[in-house]
This record gives sequence, structure tokens and C-alpha cells, in this order.
Amino acid sequence: MDRLEGPPRLILVADLDCTLVDHDDPENTDLLRFNALWEAHYRHDSLLIYCTGRSFSSYMSLRKKRPLLTPDIAVTSVGSEIVYSGESTVSDVVWTARLDYKWNRDIVVEETLKFPKLEPQPDKSQEEHKVSFFVEREDAVEIMKELPGILEERGVDVKLVYSNGYAFDVLPRGAGKQGALTYLLDKLDIEGNQPSNTLVCGDSGNDSELFNISQVYGVMVSNSHEELLQWHEENAKDNPKIFHASERCGAGIIEAIQRFNLGPSVSPRDVLDSEIFQAESLNLAHEVVQFYLFYERWRCGEVEKSDKYLQNLKSLSSPLGIFVHPSGVEKPIHEWIDDMEHLHGDGKEKKLRIWLDNVSSSHISSDTWLAKFDKHELSEGKVRSCSTKVLLSYKEEKQRLTWMHIHQSWLDESFSDDQEKWVF
Repeated sequence: MDRLEGPPRLILVADLDCTLVDHDDPENTDLLRFNALWEAHYRHDSLLIYCTGRSFSSYMSLRKKRPLLTPDIAVTSVGSEIVYSGESTVSDVVWTARLDYKWNRDIVVEETLKFPKLEPQPDKSQEEHKVSFFVEREDAVEIMKELPGILEERGVDVKLVYSNGYAFDVLPRGAGKQGALTYLLDKLDIEGNQPSNTLVCGDSGNDSELFNISQVYGVMVSNSHEELLQWHEENAKDNPKIFHASERCGAGIIEAIQRFNLGPSVSPRDVLDSEIFQAESLNLAHEVVQFYLFYERWRCGEVEKSDKYLQNLKSLSSPLGIFVHPSGVEKPIHEWIDDMEHLHGDGKEKKLRIWLDNVSSSHISSDTWLAKFDKHELSEGKVRSCSTKVLLSYKEEKQRLTWMHIHQSWLDESFSDDQEKWVF
């Protein structure tokens, strides 16, 4: 949360599975729409929080399979762990210590073994402050009546969370998604950085308690489970700050941003190609997102093969500008743009998709700006990633930014099998 210099304009809190991530959409269409919207208009002054029932390791595994942005905070294991992102991930040890109060995992395991209907989930789903099972709904109802009292007699105070019609979690009393988010909001308040708005997004029973926080807006995506819809009917149907979206997953989240007027709600991916070069004065994030979105569309043949587009790209960059390829090869930016001509449409069959992550910018002189971001390129099922820095200049008479220098370096174990096919 130290990334921002003041109060966040928006905190967006999203469950992952079936909320932000649509497992019925292998193309990740709406997730990519959300990514472009967030990086272009929100990353610089807002906070993104993932709030998931997955363990941290399971969440990281999902990131290898889906184009998820890097959040500012990951609340994992149904609110029993809080991890901050930055140059390295850091767990909130204060939150972890709080959960130790009146909690004894060994006693929880011992007493739950006496309920044969509780089927332990795999070891990878078990955490120090979360004991997880599979159980049918009817059996869960009965166990939830008995288990808390049994554990209380042994000095253990718990919260029971049942979701998706099969998942049963035993947590410390103070844990859960609501407890974790309330803790984070209180922390911001103490620091004098209370957000202008907070939007929580969910689809299942373990998300319902997020909507209980009075100051938040809430969206239940259209594909929400019956248990969440029933909770809404019984507890919040007259609350104008909580609504059931007409769109699935990421599209439902974008719908909520628009409904509650929380900020820009048109993803750059929804802009027609004829508008792709419309500039937003000194919005560097929007500029770089637009640039790479056009590059993707060119490679996929989704815009016509017209020299006017390449000339427009050249007009965005300095004739003296240099691009440093992640392999170390250096060439004028205009030469790389010329190389794009023979790549038109080559990414269509390969299902090429590009997204930017962690876009940031800094003002380094009176008319010069530096943009930094990670660029990810998915092609033929393989993701290649690079760290990118772009030097841009703003001339008042031109009323737009000019790309002066681009420098890329490979991230992780990424590399290009064919250097000629990796242009920008």
C-alpha cells in the first residue's frame, strides 16, 4: 500500500475463481478487457486486491495459467493470509499474529475427525489458520450447528465458512474475507489514507461477508452461485450499493464500475481500431496500453493492412528514437515499425494476446517522462514476458507524447524462439 502517495481513488476487491477469472472462457476475453482498463486508468492511483479462498501457492499457480495482473495485495486462504506485492512479496505478520488468538489447529483437526461426513481437502489446501473439507450441503448445516460449541468448550473460537455447495472451511474467529478487508481498511484509515470508494466483487457464499462492510459498493457477477443470491435476497435486496450484474465475471466488474460511476468504464479493448490513436494528454498509461493493443490487433489481422497505420505509429515516435530488443539488438524505432509490415496477421492462428502489468510513470524533467511496465505476450499457449522502459517527451505545440527510447529485457525464463517475430 506504500506505492501510492495518498488515499487511493478506488480499491477494487475481487474474488478470483468465477468472479475475475471465467473458467468457461479459455480466451480470457473479459479478463483481458479488465486488465487493459485497470492499467490504462486505475493502476496509478488505485489499489487492486485479490480476495480468494485459494491458498497463496494455489493462487500463484493460477497466475501461470491465466493472464492475471499483479495485485497490490493478495488476501488468500479465505482471509487467513494477507500478502503485499512489490519488489518482493511480504506477508502481514501482524494479521497472522492476530489470528492466533483462541486458535489451536491441532484441536480443530482432532474434533473434526469425529465428523465422518467431513472429507479433508488435499494437503495443498490446508493452511496454519485454515482447515478445509468437502461436505454435502445438508450435512454442512448440521455440522455448523454442533462444531462451534464443541470447539468453544476446548477454548477454540472459530468461524465456519461454507461455499459453492461443497467447500467447508474452519478458520480463527477473526479471519474470513470480511475480517481481512476490514483490517486493511482500518489500516488505511489510521494512516489517513481512507479510499474515496471501495468495490467488492464476488460470486459465492464465502464472498457474502464482504458485502456486509457498510462503506463498500458490491457486485455479484451474473454467474453467482445460488447461495450468494439467496443471501442477497435475505439481507441486502434493498441496498442500492449492492447489485446483481447482468454480465459474467470480469465484464460484470466493469459493469459495476459504470453503474456506480466509480471512474472510467470503457476498456481500451472496446475501442474501435479507427480510434486507437486518439491521445489522452499526458496519460502515459493509456498511451502504452493503446500502443500494445494496436500491435496485438495488427499481428492478429484485426485491423486492415494499411500503410496509414504504420505511418501513424512513426508519427508517435522520434526519427532518432532507438528500440533495444530484449536480446540486446538495437535499431531505430522506425526500422522496427517497418519490420511490422510482413507480420500483419501472423498471430491470428497462434491466438496472440498481449497485456501490460504494473504500469507506472515518473516525471524526470520538464518535458520528459519515463513509463515502466511488464509486457506479457501469449502465443501458441506459451507466455513470454519482458520488463519494458519507455522514455517519452511531451511538446506543448504537438499536444501529444513522442516515444523517444524503448528498452526491453527478458523476465524470468522468457526468450524469443524467433527474434524476427518479437518486434515490440
